[in-house]
Amino acid sequence: MSNGEDEETPTDAETDSDAESVSEESLIERLDGAAQTIEDAETEADLDEIEAALDAIESDLEASELPVPDDEDEDDPNETFEGRLSSLRDELESQRGPYASDVIETVEEVSETVEETRWTVAGEPDVLTAVETFATAAGEALDDHFDPDVVDVDEATNALADVVATINAAELDADEDTDTIEALVEAADELASAVDAAEEWDDLETYEQLQAEGYYDVLGHYKDYPPEWSALKEHEKRGNVDMILLALDSLQSDFMERHCLESLERMGKRAATDEAIETMLQRANKRDQFAISILGKMQAAEAVETLIDYVDTDKNPGLQKVVFKALGEIGDTDATQPLADKLIMENDNVRPYAARALGLLGDTRAIAPLADTLRTDENPNVRASAAWALRQIGTKRALERVVDLESDDAFVVDTEIQKATKELNAVAPSA
Repeated sequence: MSNGEDEETPTDAETDSDAESVSEESLIERLDGAAQTIEDAETEADLDEIEAALDAIESDLEASELPVPDDEDEDDPNETFEGRLSSLRDELESQRGPYASDVIETVEEVSETVEETRWTVAGEPDVLTAVETFATAAGEALDDHFDPDVVDVDEATNALADVVATINAAELDADEDTDTIEALVEAADELASAVDAAEEWDDLETYEQLQAEGYYDVLGHYKDYPPEWSALKEHEKRGNVDMILLALDSLQSDFMERHCLESLERMGKRAATDEAIETMLQRANKRDQFAISILGKMQAAEAVETLIDYVDTDKNPGLQKVVFKALGEIGDTDATQPLADKLIMENDNVRPYAARALGLLGDTRAIAPLADTLRTDENPNVRASAAWALRQIGTKRALERVVDLESDDAFVVDTEIQKATKELNAVAPSA
């Protein structure tokens, strides 16, 4: 029996025994053996066995107690073995495959590129030819037939999808179908290289892009410099919104950006294409005041929700003024209540814009708050704007609210009262 002193438990004994059995010599021998088996491996199963052996070596190395050198200049055997183990794993991975999944991944990436890239007139035919060549090569490798005649990008992506589906259905084995997979890998790599080499829109210089789109076709003799500005003026006259947007997107100078935006603003509702509205909305979402103003001129109802979100930005009165005016010009009565709420805001430089916007909306629900503002606001500019707004609504009730005031000490307000009086006298009894 033991007295309980200095007795090793079985676990401790086994651990010490394992640690003693893992020597530098045994690790070297096992790693050398693994290296040789990698060279001799012929199948994926062989490689799986080698990987398991490397896992076992790694576990033993982690559990070992190899001596750490006292001299910092000496190599640490642990680091040496870990480095060699890593190299063997890399070599093992290089021996695997090729796999059908590698081919599918390459083809799907190419297909995505083909679909999402804007190709030039010269580049698209090269892409279509590359897809046709790949489809033919894949058909030969798979002993199948694909229709290689593709006339546009949609047909090209459909052709690539057909090849991918066929490869999936073939259930190619890395050991038994090596030649087929290697042929597909080669064809897929050639496809990727050819598509990568094809000319895409972004490869062109800005001038070349504009020229390719026919931007300069409207130019005859011109006197304004640069020619892009002369062309812009002509496109504005002709209502070519797409060309103005092209210039806005392509030309990066502040000078041309300003002139493009001014063209859209002058065109107003004529410029309200889906693309133009979307482009201005993207800018408006970044609080671009010029874009917001343009959306107002376009009377773009699509912008109302975005602009209403900006109504309460009291810390940015400049933005509020532009937003209020744009909402009034758009004319959507969803903005009536948000704008009416701003008639009592503190900033008396912004309140007139809220009042005038309500006048542009013409919603009779605004008569009461505008009339209250006309009677009670201390700022004459605000009162004048409220009176003007009631005149724009123009109903008998709206005009009466102005006329009821009779007179005002401020000339600008009194002028509106006089105008409302004349207009009320001219309103038909049925109004």
